[in-house]
Amino acid sequence: MRAKPRRSWRRLSTNDSSRGSFTVELVVLSPVIALFLLVTLTFGRYALAREQVVGGARAAAAAAAVAGSAVQAQQAAIAAAMPVLQSDHSCTDPVVDVDTSSFDSGADVRVSVSCRVDLSDLVVPGLPGSTTVRAVEVAPIDPYRMIEP
Repeated sequence: MRAKPRRSWRRLSTNDSSRGSFTVELVVLSPVIALFLLVTLTFGRYALAREQVVGGARAAAAAAAVAGSAVQAQQAAIAAAMPVLQSDHSCTDPVVDVDTSSFDSGADVRVSVSCRVDLSDLVVPGLPGSTTVRAVEVAPIDPYRMIEP
């Protein structure tokens, strides 16, 4: 009876030329993966802030459009926008500007909302430390409504 030849584990494993290639691939791809994650976080933070600014502008315009006077419209717009803008920490230094120069029945009230998005903690090459997000909403004032002087 003939004995089976013993196979060497070394021959059955991967050949010597590919030894350590996983380590090299990991070293090369790790910065690329980290940069991809940081860019994803940056755009996510910007999108969240943009959503807050648009929501704040809509709420402010709707509140200003039903106010009884121009002064009340400004107060109502700021009161409606601030909770939306301060609901998360992605929006800093919010500014609400209400244009009530033509606050009369049938006219429009225009609300501009802006805030700063801080990106300095995400170290992404080529991106600024912060950026400003702005949104403008216009709401019509009821033409059959009496406006207080």
